[in-house]
Amino acid sequence: EFALKLQCADTGDSMMVFEETVPPGTKSTLHLHHDSDELADVLEGEITFLIGDEVTVGGPGTCAFMPRDVPHAWKSTGADTGRALFLYTPAKAGGLIEEQHRIRRKFAEMSERELSDMLQRHGWELLGPSPL
Repeated sequence: EFALKLQCADTGDSMMVFEETVPPGTKSTLHLHHDSDELADVLEGEITFLIGDEVTVGGPGTCAFMPRDVPHAWKSTGADTGRALFLYTPAKAGGLIEEQHRIRRKFAEMSERELSDMLQRHGWELLGPSPL
């Protein structure tokens, strides 16, 4: 579950920010962004990040930087529900989160063509399931 904090249009496409609540075991896909850098700030819980070949485990106050074109994934690994603030700059990759919020559909609910079009529109590349 996520809450949009700053949408692309709010910042002239400079950045996009959202907060996500992640119950234990929640994880992202292994992916990268071609046009945006990503920052994750852990607010609650424990989140493990894989960025390139490096694994970082962090609790509240941990910031993880995921540069564009670097494969990354994350997983909520704590015993309690986690919360993290995510920021994309420039905002392009965040457009995917905004679009998902608007249409209320997860990747698994989309046809291969719909997903491919959405990923391309927002500069994402899915590399596979999370290795975490």
